[in-house]
Amino acid sequence: MHGVVHAVDPPAKQIQIEHEEIPGFMPAMTMNFDVVSAELIKGVEPGAQVSFELERSATTLRITALEVVGGSAGVASVAAVPPPDLEMAPDFKLTDQRGSSFALSDLRGSIVLLDFIFTRCTGPCPILTAAHAELQQRLPSHIGEKTRFVSVSIDPEHDTPERLRAYGETRGADLESWSFLTGSRPAVQAVLDDYYVGTTRARDGTLNHVVVTYLIDPQGQVVRRYIGLEHPPEEILADLEDILS
Repeated sequence: MHGVVHAVDPPAKQIQIEHEEIPGFMPAMTMNFDVVSAELIKGVEPGAQVSFELERSATTLRITALEVVGGSAGVASVAAVPPPDLEMAPDFKLTDQRGSSFALSDLRGSIVLLDFIFTRCTGPCPILTAAHAELQQRLPSHIGEKTRFVSVSIDPEHDTPERLRAYGETRGADLESWSFLTGSRPAVQAVLDDYYVGTTRARDGTLNHVVVTYLIDPQGQVVRRYIGLEHPPEEILADLEDILS
């Protein structure tokens, strides 16, 4: 693959690249990618033209090799997620896949895994949802009964409750403990702003966004933030066990 770098975050092992079309997979767009190691992107500057190798599987989408091949060009990046602080998760009210009203505060007393997706995504969203569905299926009963999954659509104009329900069912989500949410554009945008989920819409309508998942404890406090896709079920399960202990 080839593209232009928009942002680099070695500690998080993330790089944002405006890349060419990947035939049969995703259109040309700007998105964040996981990288196999921080060393791979050390010294790479925004605006650099790069050539890279992308590994794709059912649970991963990451860059395994990268080389700077051209000089710098002016770029504008998708808003980045700021350094996390331990704070209360902002409350919000949206509509779930059943068409029912949903408030995050109604889940107080449960652990919440909150992520952001859209159903037309051909890149990281299906992989993220599949990974969380695998985690949901593997949870021991004493953890599963105290854990809720929440996915907010960043494309509310398209993602109706019916489409979100079909998306979740197709990817193996147990909708008894997983809420897929939509709402008016202002209501959804307020959630994205509160959780620092930067998004941009390309000229062809494609949505580019930061891939981030929040772990919220039963008291409603953000205790962990996962950037990208490189967080296997075992890692999140260990964090859930720590919260309950």
